[in-house]
Amino acid sequence: TLSFLLVFVVMILFHPALSMYFNTLTSTESLTISNNRTLVSPGDVFELGFFRTNSRWYLGIWYKKLSERAYVWVANRDSPLSNSIGTLKISGNNLVLRGNSNKSVWSTNLTRRNERSPAVAELLANGNFVIRYFNNNNASEFLWQSFDFPTDTLLPEMKLGFDLKTGLNRFLTSWRNYDDPSSGEISYKLDTERGLPEFYLLKNGLRAHRSGLWNGVQFYGIPEDLKLSYMVYNYTENSEEVAYTFRVTNNSIYSILKVSSGEFLARLTTTPSSWEWSLFWYSPAEPQCDVYKTCGPYSYCDVNTSPVCNCIQGFMPRNVQQWELRNPSGGCIRRTQLSCSGDGFTRMKKMNLPETSMAVVDRSIGVKECKKRCLSDCNCTAFANADIRNGGTGCVIWTGELEDIRNYFDDGQDLYVRLAAADL
Repeated sequence: TLSFLLVFVVMILFHPALSMYFNTLTSTESLTISNNRTLVSPGDVFELGFFRTNSRWYLGIWYKKLSERAYVWVANRDSPLSNSIGTLKISGNNLVLRGNSNKSVWSTNLTRRNERSPAVAELLANGNFVIRYFNNNNASEFLWQSFDFPTDTLLPEMKLGFDLKTGLNRFLTSWRNYDDPSSGEISYKLDTERGLPEFYLLKNGLRAHRSGLWNGVQFYGIPEDLKLSYMVYNYTENSEEVAYTFRVTNNSIYSILKVSSGEFLARLTTTPSSWEWSLFWYSPAEPQCDVYKTCGPYSYCDVNTSPVCNCIQGFMPRNVQQWELRNPSGGCIRRTQLSCSGDGFTRMKKMNLPETSMAVVDRSIGVKECKKRCLSDCNCTAFANADIRNGGTGCVIWTGELEDIRNYFDDGQDLYVRLAAADL
């Protein structure tokens, strides 16, 4: 037996596939800055531990193999440790981070208590840091998970948006600057309060850029490349959640969405040959047309015209002098008022649809029925398909002014704007 044990120990020491990684923290253990211990996820992709930047200490998660550390989650971003005294441990069923004189600087703050079963903290293979009961691996019964509290990065399998059962809204908030992880001015969140769900890039809480609607395949304005074989995008809207997520089907490729203090959202991707991030795309990419409501009502933005703001067919500038001075914020007004009977529609192709605070959606009817419904409502100003798949299904109807419209060179969808017969 002794020789067998020796062989086993030698195998573990010299066989990397069998090497011991520690990805759990039990109630009798702790992570401290001084003992330099970290948790490493199965598959060796993520590492959790303490790191130091701008003379302060933080608990975070990063990609283990990348030459330059990419922090994807920070626990105590707004309550850093001022020196190298820091301990993470489980207390009851909570994770607690304590600093100087044993003072708590961050905690998972759970009120549920069930002391019968001990809790463990675990760093999962997908980078999610969770607290669960020792004998329960069921993901739907985690006591707490870092995926519910994103910082500036969306990892694969992580959700952006609402958990309607708990009222939780998961959104991204930038770092203050490149070496300060505290909450910055820029956030990226799904808004469901006014109209249909759309993503907004916000600066200090004010809307700076809008993604557009989910069209069944993608959100317009999030320039995901749909031809990538290794990426799967998913959007769920039901009674339990309204959430966006993505998956990477090739394990050797890392890909993340990150919101930056430079006021943009970016997709960064890396492959094993480089182990360095490359910028795949960023948004907003065309500042002259991507600024929220840049052209005013009943006007659309086109990067290929000069000026970039144009009145929709059948409309004219509300204030011609301002318009000529390149101040389009007043937008456009109708040449001919609608009569409610005899009106028709102009078809605008390849558009990012107007913002939807004054819109309703009905997924059960098609475009013909949608047109009829719009004509029968005197307040209806435009309609479009809700879903571009299978030749177009579903119906979105706008009442009130149409705002924040732009066209795309090789994307977008048809928008039908209501006009008086004289303007058709």
